Amino acid sequence: MKVFISADMEGTAGVTDWDQVMPDKPDYARFRRLMTEEVNAAILGALEGGAKEIVVNDSHNTMRNLLIEELHPQAQLISGSPKPRSMMQGIDNTFDAVFFTGYHAAAGTQDGILDHTYSSASVRQIKLGNLIVGEAGLNAALAGYFKVPVALVTGDVTAVTQTKKLLPQVEAVAIKEPIGRLAARSYQPVEARRRIKEGATRALKRAKDLKPLILPRPLTVELEWTYTAMADRCMLIPGTTRVHPRTVAYKARDVEQAFSVTMACLVLARSTL
Repeated sequence: MKVFISADMEGTAGVTDWDQVMPDKPDYARFRRLMTEEVNAAILGALEGGAKEIVVNDSHNTMRNLLIEELHPQAQLISGSPKPRSMMQGIDNTFDAVFFTGYHAAAGTQDGILDHTYSSASVRQIKLGNLIVGEAGLNAALAGYFKVPVALVTGDVTAVTQTKKLLPQVEAVAIKEPIGRLAARSYQPVEARRRIKEGATRALKRAKDLKPLILPRPLTVELEWTYTAMADRCMLIPGTTRVHPRTVAYKARDVEQAFSVTMACLVLARSTL
């Protein structure tokens, strides 16, 4: 069995503030280690559940967070940015299951720790067809394009509940309970890792019964931005249409193209900041 892990950081036990997850802040060194240890817990659980090959994609910020010398030796690491598939770099149809570790809620979600969707500074909302998605939804849809199901999600209560509404069969492991956007009641890291490991094992033992998120073709992606200038830049992409002063849409042939256009728009939108 082959497992793909997309590892984010905001959903790590104890994280409640940007100062803990940004590389230029003093708390970052502590929490990148805790992030690495939670990924290792998911790897250990996957191995107990029957995984033979595990690929981890570092998916937070610069995507250079995980400490490779402390990563479990049976995993391979994809790191650095930019990457064409960003948080899902490396996914293809050879995988049997996807894990999302350290995930957070979508932009605009009440009581979600550090809620945002790909960029806290630029994205207000992403829609795939009529489906409003955060990072978990967009990334699950790309995995579904390759017919790979999401088996596990870890993070705060709001994040994993939001993911489970979209993917009812996913194994959801909540390791902290939000108190607004910047405060939480969290399990101690050792306990959080125990829960993640056990959840990963449970997830893989029933992975063969899970269904991937398959969206229709063609598919319209709609991107709402913080500022009109960001939408202006996205209009440079041929085929985009303006549906609102801050919102652009693109009719993609499939999820893979919708994902690529979204990543290109993110780069263009960030150039206005």
